[in-house]
Amino acid sequence: MQEIEVYFRKFKSIILILLLVLIVFGYMISKIVPVVTDIYEISKNYKTAVTNLADKERTLQNLKEKTAKAEAENNNTPKDVFKPIEKGMDTESVIANEFSEILTLIRGNAIKTRSIKYEYDPKDDNFVKNVPDKYHVAKLDIEMICTYKEFESFLKELYKHEHFLDMASFEIVPYDKDKKILIIKFQLKLYAEK
Repeated sequence: MQEIEVYFRKFKSIILILLLVLIVFGYMISKIVPVVTDIYEISKNYKTAVTNLADKERTLQNLKEKTAKAEAENNNTPKDVFKPIEKGMDTESVIANEFSEILTLIRGNAIKTRSIKYEYDPKDDNFVKNVPDKYHVAKLDIEMICTYKEFESFLKELYKHEHFLDMASFEIVPYDKDKKILIIKFQLKLYAEK
């Protein structure tokens, strides 16, 4: 009987040790499994992010190449000088059509004009000095009021304008009472064939 008690105690100790090992093992698994799951998710998200980044970089590179190509084409293609419908008209009549296109751009971008002063065939212009019998020239001094965004949009459209013109100078000052509003003094030269 004593032997049975000894075996029973040993058995009880082994069971207790096994139970304790199982509890510790279970506790360790309960702590390790979420960490392993998190590592797996992070790894999967990282691979997805790397793939997306590579796609975005390829797209960005393609857009840069297309932009560079378009800019090169725009820079290589000279703009035509405005041609009037009828020959032999005076400067004011010929430039009026070109001037109306510029006014349309100004209005289309919600820009307010304070004043527009103009001078026909200014003596200091190179076209007037060197080929006076070939081109009409009008120098416009425009004072405008607009936001940064409106002015940016106007400049983009002016840059895309189909006829040759010269943006001679800009003076940009923020309005004292609201810095988001700009007061712009802008000099523009319009050209047309005679």
